Amino acid sequence: MTVLGEYALSRGAAVWTATLVDVLALLGIEEKSARQALARTAAEGWLAPQREGRRVRWNLTSPGRRLLSEGASRIYSFGSEERRWDQRWLVLLVTVPELRRDLRHRLRTRLAWAGFGSPAAGVWVTPDAGREAEARQILADLGLAGQSMSFAGAFGSIGSPATVTRQAWDLDAVAARYDDFIARFSGLYPAAGDPTLVAQTLLVHEWRRFPFLDPGLPRELLPARWSGIEAAGLFHGRHAEWRPGAQQRWAERGRRGRVGGMTQADCADEAHCTDRGPPRSRGPPRSRGPRAAEVTHSPDRLSTYSCTLPNML
Repeated sequence: MTVLGEYALSRGAAVWTATLVDVLALLGIEEKSARQALARTAAEGWLAPQREGRRVRWNLTSPGRRLLSEGASRIYSFGSEERRWDQRWLVLLVTVPELRRDLRHRLRTRLAWAGFGSPAAGVWVTPDAGREAEARQILADLGLAGQSMSFAGAFGSIGSPATVTRQAWDLDAVAARYDDFIARFSGLYPAAGDPTLVAQTLLVHEWRRFPFLDPGLPRELLPARWSGIEAAGLFHGRHAEWRPGAQQRWAERGRRGRVGGMTQADCADEAHCTDRGPPRSRGPPRSRGPRAAEVTHSPDRLSTYSCTLPNML
């Protein structure tokens, strides 16, 4: 949900359907796909429609605002400072039934978001012992606390931290992604207006993946030439540089969406569009998912914050 997190969250104002569809079109997303992503986001309880005549604008729900705020806090601060390492590790031993693949996936996704890696089946490690409380909450949420164990302390005399690091994380693959990020954005100097809006949105959309890919290891465990440091500097510098222009252009498009004529994108339900004729009889209403008031925040959603088409929204 890059667009909502970057532009709508800080403003706290409703967004016209036409504004969202137009901005997503700048990013190469067709109107039909944009409207489907909008509908899915609303069905999951992150957005609520507000009708004004035949037009619709969208407000972040309380769960949606909480989701974006927590995700934004991690994404925008990621890589901004280097922490000192106390040489302590946290080790989790977690047993998940073989047939519970869905549960294994949820565990893997949430522990990866928390900076854990897995050097062997059922074993999760992080060089940040301060994450034990977060790990405990994850295991409790997934119903795995009763069959798990944790150990915290310095590395022993058997094996080496470098070996465990190589087994738990594919740092070469992460470095390659950082190199791609640097190559894509280091030479980019967008013109004012829509080009800056597009550049800023793509910058954030690409950067938001790294908290899942990069565990944020201390310098002692990283390769000698770690491109993540350069990439972090590039992201924070470009984000600060482009933000005023991107925010200004978003505001301009928002005003255009408010005063412009009704478009197909403004319709929350295609039966109410003027070129569709009178509403059809639809029979009993279908379930469209939980209402915003029925949705409680789940940390699992932080794991979905990063990588699918609706998340460009």
